[in-house]
Parts: sequence; C-alpha cells; structure tokens
Amino acid sequence: MTSKLDQLKQFTTVVADTGDLDAISRLKPVDATTNPSLLLKAAALPRYSELLDAAARDAASDLGLACDRFGVAVGQEILKVIPGRISTEVDARLSFDTQATLQRAERIIGLYEQSGIGRERVLIKIAATWEGIRAAEQLEKAGIQTNLTLLFSFAQAAACADAGVFLISPFVGRIYDWYKKAEGRDFTGAEDPGVQSVARIYQYYKANGYQTVVMGASFRNTGQIEQLAGCDRLTISPELLQKLAEDQGELPRTLNPGAGEPRQILDESRFRWALNEDAMATEKLAEGIRLFARDQEKLEALLAARR
Repeated sequence: MTSKLDQLKQFTTVVADTGDLDAISRLKPVDATTNPSLLLKAAALPRYSELLDAAARDAASDLGLACDRFGVAVGQEILKVIPGRISTEVDARLSFDTQATLQRAERIIGLYEQSGIGRERVLIKIAATWEGIRAAEQLEKAGIQTNLTLLFSFAQAAACADAGVFLISPFVGRIYDWYKKAEGRDFTGAEDPGVQSVARIYQYYKANGYQTVVMGASFRNTGQIEQLAGCDRLTISPELLQKLAEDQGELPRTLNPGAGEPRQILDESRFRWALNEDAMATEKLAEGIRLFARDQEKLEALLAARR
C-alpha cells in the first residue's frame, strides 16, 4: 500500500505551505506558498541569513522593498526544488487599496523577472477583500496570475470567480477554529464547517463552469485533508504532509464534481452585505489581515536591524 500522501497526489495537486527548503525537498510538492508569517519563520533560519542581509542592503531605506526582495529571494530558492509555482504575498496593510496592491504586485513580479524567473511560475497572493479582488481582476487581464487568500465566505469565492482570478485559498482550519469556539464543541469528518465551506465552493465552481482553481488551505489535522481529497489543490504544512507520508492506510477520493448552486453575481454593495451577514468570515478576514500585518512589521524590524 502506498502512503496517503502518494494516494492524495493521484487526484489533487499537493502544495507545501512553508518556506522550509528541507521539508519541501523531502516531501516533493508541486507548488509552494508563503505569507508574511512563513517568511518571518524563514528569516530565523541560518540558511536565509545572507538573503536577509542582501535584501536589507539592496533596498536601502525602503523597508517595504526590502521585504519584497526577501520574499522574492526565498521564492527563488523554493523554485529551485519544485516543478511548479511559488505564491508570494502582497503586504497585507494594502488590503483595502486597489491601486497600491496593483503597484506592489507589479513590483514583486518585476523582481522575479529581473532574477530570471518568468511570471508563469509565480502567483501573487492578495487578501480577498473587495479592493483586493478588483486588483486581482486587473492583474489577471495584464497576464499576472493571482492567488486570493484569507478567504472565508461563499461571497468572497463567488466574487473571485467572477473576477477571473486564477486561484483561491479558502481557509479550512480558521473556519473550524471559529465554529469550535462559538459552539463549544469539536467537529470531525464531513460535519466540519471548514470542510463544508470548501466543498460548497468546489461544487459551485464546477457546476457553473468556472476555471478558478480551488486550493484548500490552513488545515488543523489530516482528517480535514482527507475529507477534501479530490479538491483541485491543497496547501499543507510540512508537519501534516509528513503524517500523510507515514500513513499507509487507504485514502479514497471524497470530493467530486456534482450538483452546485446557480451562479451568483455580486456587485460591491451585495458583496459587502453578504460578508457583513457572515460573522465568522467578517471576524476571521479582519483578524487574518491584522496578523499578517503584524508579522510584516516584525520582518521589517529584522531587516532594519541588518542595515
């Protein structure tokens, strides 16, 4: 019997949710994703010390540029050991500014291209706010493909699909966390609200012919991953990837295209109202942006200390 990880790879593209090159080399995912929190962890690893120094030196007094340079440098190293793409995130503090998000995304792509990495190997990660979705829509039209992250609600997913974004990252584990705390009980299997959210989005996209890729993210346990086997992609931490690699049990495909809801088209007011009506999504989106912003600031402080 092959491992559950190998079985999962038969019907789902496996993506590593880390900046740890050793883990990526060992577990052999197709793609990899990073975010400000993961870059902050990577910055603490000795192997990235020279990249930190170079980013701080080359960006002079612009700490935002230094962070982008470091993120791109880590992305370059990861691309050496994966066959697919790296997702690199725009500063979360720009989540409510379409034009600033566009400019930062274009700068990140420019830094990759200056290093000899084509845009076809990069996804720009942007928070799935209304402003972020609008920026992604323009980037996609310009040939820069995007990964819309911090996605917790069906409204966000519907708006992303209509905007023609390449990929979305619905956060399974953070949805699970919210409902576990709110209802004072645990959830397993198909009853997990995070699993249900991704399954609903997946069926909706397939039923309506959307090409946007669904990539489940933010897992708390392997059970959540197994419930979404068959999803287009899943981005998984090294710890959970390792558990799947060590498990020789059977892993059947649980998610298949089927009946989905009719197509919904949301203008700005409908989008904002739908998001407002979803207490979980409203809270987790705001919290996620704040947490990424704080880690961005910590990374800037590290870079400032190395100038």
